[in-house]
Amino acid sequence: MNEDTYIGRLGLQQRVLPSYRAVFLDSLAEACQGGMSVFAGLPLRIEGIVPVEQLEKARFVQAKNWQFRDPSSSLFLCWQGGFIRWLEEWQPDALVVEANPRYPVTRLAIRWMHQRKRPVIGWGLGAPPIRGKFSRFRRWERLSLLRSFDAIIAYSRRGAEQYLRLGLPAQCIFVASNAVDPAPSSPPLQRESIFDGQPALLFVGRLQARKRLDMLLYACAELPTGLRPHLIIVGDGPAREEFEALARQIYPEAEFVGAKHESELDPYFAQADLFILPGTGGLAIQQAMAHALPVIVAHGDGTQDDLVRPENGWQILPDDQKALTDALRQALSDPAQLRRMGEASYRIVAKEINVETMVGVFISALNSLKRV
Repeated sequence: MNEDTYIGRLGLQQRVLPSYRAVFLDSLAEACQGGMSVFAGLPLRIEGIVPVEQLEKARFVQAKNWQFRDPSSSLFLCWQGGFIRWLEEWQPDALVVEANPRYPVTRLAIRWMHQRKRPVIGWGLGAPPIRGKFSRFRRWERLSLLRSFDAIIAYSRRGAEQYLRLGLPAQCIFVASNAVDPAPSSPPLQRESIFDGQPALLFVGRLQARKRLDMLLYACAELPTGLRPHLIIVGDGPAREEFEALARQIYPEAEFVGAKHESELDPYFAQADLFILPGTGGLAIQQAMAHALPVIVAHGDGTQDDLVRPENGWQILPDDQKALTDALRQALSDPAQLRRMGEASYRIVAKEINVETMVGVFISALNSLKRV
């Protein structure tokens, strides 16, 4: 058996398919000798997710998502119409599904596969504590689903540890650190060991309240004059006018350049000395690291833990303005140390966390399973 490929036909289900997953899915499809078909539906409008329209290597079949409430609600449910029909038409030798108990039809798909003695792999963030309404039932529901998988792939080491604490067998847990970009093909950008004038701080993302640019503006304003950075904000969104108004009041050094995509981003990464994501979410971390930038990010769901380490950046508590200010002060006080941390960022995405490595973990998980 070639360890770099899966000889069978693979099916992969997601509730929705964000555009940033296209590179990974096409790369995974190339490693499946029997081909790969992806089944996913459309997001809710309020989610602000840009879905994949087509894939180059994988077959893409669109589900009909019937969604009750929204994903932030404890009562959220999603029924994916056409799931079993897709399985019957594609006849996958193995199936990868989201490890989310809020999708009732997934259980029917698992039963369909197991009746035909074909394995199913769950793919999920982990198993964080469940609180709120119906928490006891929801914990039971989650554990029941997780135990039905033949293996599970976690987005991060933290997620894998959570699955292990629930009693899932260690040999059935795999870690595919969340990656959206291939390993960089160009050598790391070389920067001088001192700042060329005012240091440049870069944010890239959608401008919405949860990104906490308000907190970032206040934190920059608290820095001493010699450390106050040129803050470059790349992106657009519903909170842009609000953030621009606040910047005019408290931090006029901030520059809003609007939305930029793909190669349009390169000059901004090259200009920056430090990359920052003070709020939740954000897909540009790996791109910044590929440009040899150290990073400051807020703690999230664990997917950033593997990317952001003491040698290449800072993780701060969400909504903690003092911690953000302290991290900025420490980072901008030592440009030589920042350069070393940027080099570490580049090594991490070049050698450890990239699409190629992620595909390798999926193939290893698939090849570890025989028909159940």
